[in-house]
Amino acid sequence: MTMLTDKPMEKRVDGEGTIASQRGEAVRGHLRNRLLTLMFVVALALLPVLPTPEFWITLGNYIGLYSIVAIGLVLLTGVGGMTSFGQAAFVGLGAYSTAYLTTQFGLSPWVGLVVGLIITVASAYVIGLITMRMSGHYLPLATIAWGLSLFFLFGNLEFLGKYDGLNGIPVLSIAGIELQSGRSMFYLIWLVVLLAVFAMQNLLDSRPGRAIRALKGGGTMAEAMGVNTAWMKVVIFVVAAILACVSGFLYAHLQRAVNPTPFGLNYGIEYLFMAVVGGVGHVWGAVLGAGVLTILKDVLQGVLPKLLGTTGNFEIIVFGVLLVLLLQYARDGIWPCLRRLMPSGPSVTAPAHAAALPVRQKPDAGELILDVRAARKQFGGLVAVNDVSFQVRAGEIIGLIGPNGAASPPRSIW
Repeated sequence: MTMLTDKPMEKRVDGEGTIASQRGEAVRGHLRNRLLTLMFVVALALLPVLPTPEFWITLGNYIGLYSIVAIGLVLLTGVGGMTSFGQAAFVGLGAYSTAYLTTQFGLSPWVGLVVGLIITVASAYVIGLITMRMSGHYLPLATIAWGLSLFFLFGNLEFLGKYDGLNGIPVLSIAGIELQSGRSMFYLIWLVVLLAVFAMQNLLDSRPGRAIRALKGGGTMAEAMGVNTAWMKVVIFVVAAILACVSGFLYAHLQRAVNPTPFGLNYGIEYLFMAVVGGVGHVWGAVLGAGVLTILKDVLQGVLPKLLGTTGNFEIIVFGVLLVLLLQYARDGIWPCLRRLMPSGPSVTAPAHAAALPVRQKPDAGELILDVRAARKQFGGLVAVNDVSFQVRAGEIIGLIGPNGAASPPRSIW
């Protein structure tokens, strides 16, 4: 009798011990990730202080600027499932807004940032209302169209200097400290990058973030759960445009001059490549992709002319081949591959012999369990359900069927 009672207890203790061990490994993995993030932040803080060559500081500044735009594409493309080739145009809106107001009217750069954000939000809202309802190949083509339109608009407006652009943009000043060099701008750029990363992670872990994640798998299920998918697509499109605008603002005051070239379709494609190569579904993958592509381009531009001569753009050919190979063998990007090398521990699972959950008492047949009165659901100007009332009793199945799949007088089926 003793043996019969001891064996289940041993199994239960073993199961609880396994759960405790798994939880411990998960906690250790979480702490390891926090430690790696802290080490990354410390390395960034020390980089301008150490005798780092100015070239590497400049390269780090551009990686940070590209990362901000790529983070927005993670939200828009990797999570929301909408492809955009026109984010470079929003970078141009942020850059030209502050450049024009500071050089022509002598206003503060921070006023230029506010005005740029207002223009970007208004433009992205209007463009999003038109294009975010598209699907398939129509959406990428639409983003290419308005991206090219804004690019040629920058190059043909007289007050923006046409294709020569605007020069003499003043330096940024924070608390009386002027950020005149690339080293002084380094901290501001990467502070914005880190804020964007943590803000995006918190957004995706929130309730609206779960609704955004549901967009990529199709809107039918999200709409069935009460998510206004059309509005949510516009919202994430505007958020991605805001990040691009901030990147353009920082770019203008880093370069002290702007022209339409960095805001064309080629750069829009590169931004999307950065997000895809790093891991388009991961926020930190955007930072990794921006770093890998920026450094790779610089290395190829320095090495290939020595090997193949300077008569052709061989770096573009090799760059494209390397991207194809990377996407062939790491389709989810580089970041998931790195995560597999540093697992955070096994997931917590229930023991094999867990006690059954208590079962509540079922209601008696005919007992009222749901009473709906004058239910109404509206999506913008579309009324899906209008003043529907019904009751559900135990043992009944109620079907609500209408011309648009919404509601009609309920029927009881026994």
